[in-house]
Amino acid sequence: MGAGREVSISLDDVRDKNLMQLKKLNVALFPVRYNEKYYADALASGDFTKLGRRLLNHVLDLCTKQNISEVYLHVQTNNEEAINFYKKFGFEIMETIQNYYTNITPPDCYVLSKQITPTQMKK
Repeated sequence: MGAGREVSISLDDVRDKNLMQLKKLNVALFPVRYNEKYYADALASGDFTKLGRRLLNHVLDLCTKQNISEVYLHVQTNNEEAINFYKKFGFEIMETIQNYYTNITPPDCYVLSKQITPTQMKK
């Protein structure tokens, strides 16, 4: 990653609808290739339960330690699960950006923002 380049990160529990993204991440990040049974078992066993919450708490803790005052992210406007997930952490919808995404419908996104304070509590 080059300096000044924005990176979009979205965290969520593993579900049928985002399993392909998990597979792509595994291929890109890890040298081990998993078979389909591995992913089916992971969904069934709940090994990734609350992973998104733990990762987001970790990121927010790092922001607090590094005196970052605000975190923002983009969420596709029809992704109610993600919107509700982030709202539980105190994120608020700040604006809508039309035609933010290409090749997906709807192409619009919300910008969500959270003010970080040194005393923020974990959810």
